[in-house]
Amino acid sequence: MAITVSLVALFGLVLFFLLRSKSLGYGSAFVAMMFGFYLASTGASEPMNELTTAVVNALSDL
Repeated sequence: MAITVSLVALFGLVLFFLLRSKSLGYGSAFVAMMFGFYLASTGASEPMNELTTAVVNALSDL
């Protein structure tokens, strides 16, 4: 768990700086993919799934 959380923080930080500098390419795609992969294995995945479900349900009710 500690290694996963630290990798999420590392990939999130790298992704933030890549998006901020607008240097998008294959490296950015890899970092974004790894960030999502490691984020999905943390405790944050369940609240994010619930939030996504709530947004989709709210949009379908419009």
